[in-house]
Amino acid sequence: MNTPRILKKTAIALAVLVLAGCATVNISESVDQTNQELNGFTNGKLSLVQTDEQRQAMASKASEILKEPLSQAAAVELMLTHSPQFQTVLAENWAQAAQAAQSGRIHNPVFAFERLRIKDELELGRLLSFGLLDLLSFPARQGIARTQIDRAQLQLTSSVVDQVTQVRQAWVDAVAAQQAHTYAQQVFESAQTSAELARRMQEVGNFTRLQRARQQSFYADAALNLAATRHKATATREALVRMLGLNTEQAAQLKLPDRLPDLPEAPKAASDVAKQGENRLDIRMAKQGFDANAKAQGLGNVASFLDIEAGIRYDTVFENDTGERNNKKGYELELALPIFDWGGMKRDTFNANTLAAANRLEATLRSAQSTLRESYSAYRTTYDIARHYRDEIIPLRQTIADENVLRYNGMFIGVFELLADSRDQVNVVVQAINAQADFWRADAALQATVVGKPMMVSVSGAAASAGGDAGGGH
Repeated sequence: MNTPRILKKTAIALAVLVLAGCATVNISESVDQTNQELNGFTNGKLSLVQTDEQRQAMASKASEILKEPLSQAAAVELMLTHSPQFQTVLAENWAQAAQAAQSGRIHNPVFAFERLRIKDELELGRLLSFGLLDLLSFPARQGIARTQIDRAQLQLTSSVVDQVTQVRQAWVDAVAAQQAHTYAQQVFESAQTSAELARRMQEVGNFTRLQRARQQSFYADAALNLAATRHKATATREALVRMLGLNTEQAAQLKLPDRLPDLPEAPKAASDVAKQGENRLDIRMAKQGFDANAKAQGLGNVASFLDIEAGIRYDTVFENDTGERNNKKGYELELALPIFDWGGMKRDTFNANTLAAANRLEATLRSAQSTLRESYSAYRTTYDIARHYRDEIIPLRQTIADENVLRYNGMFIGVFELLADSRDQVNVVVQAINAQADFWRADAALQATVVGKPMMVSVSGAAASAGGDAGGGH
């Protein structure tokens, strides 16, 4: 038998086995799968930018988007394709998936060559060795690798949901802050005019010093509120700029809508939300984690006991005196003896990881519906509060304001009562804007929770008095 041919065939067989069964990762397919599963979040716009041509195309697209006031959907698209921070998330997930695929592959065989000369004798030794346990456990390792790749895919989906939800909420914050600042600017200008009028009326004797001081106090409060809302508008806008990955020039081009979108005509039904949350990401990820740990435990328990290296030898001995050539063929087995370390701690580690994964799965199953109920409660409560401001409190406040102006003109109430009512009116409008923003934040959080990325929001339903004092006079 020709031993070199045997070595060659063995190497080829091992290579074919590895190449045929190895798990692989295709980031383009992974991105496409995420787009299909999360069409409501990505609208098919998710992509990993890898080349300069792609970057230039995305920059041109960003410029087109920024020509118009930025809607929430446009903000999501801009973040998905233009933000370096988000592209980092995609690249890191690609690396995680590739590492998972790598863990299922067999280590490369090792070829050793030696040349020994003893007096007139020359010996050439050749050894092809490989991990026998790696080869025998190849199917199990591939199963673990595929499970980890699937988990990386779910992690990518979860990261996309998280990032999209954050940019949606950042957009709501920025638009609401700008809307509040615009209103504060209007209040400030009105207060400034009233303060100047009060000064002039005091000069001609039509206003007392106290009346002018009250007007000036209202003006001072409006100035403070304007400064606070200006900073908040700047801070929330810059937070959105960072999430979108805009440079200085693009940030200057950014235009936001004048106001938040109107409330939907009716809230989502609780039954519909419950049906949509049946195939949740967090549950699927917990199951994948348990499966991966269970498979790793089975393989790890075996590997902790022994490690076997197998090799095929082919040696040639040359006798210089006689010119004879002798070939020696055989094999080697290298076995690690568990003398000092029986692998007990390794097995304990695998057991503990599997136990933790099992409890994590159980905890996720138990909390899934609870988080969904809490998120829906926040959504429905903020909707009801915002609608109550829109349909009840704001109209009532406007009616009270109109009536108080008439009563002031008729000298039934004084300037103090009119200013107090104006302050209440300002507070109610600001609270209405905040209530509307709370709803849209809760709406974004509910969409994330439904797919299995629980995100909670606080409900700040500050009470607003719809009544007003009518006492007093000039």
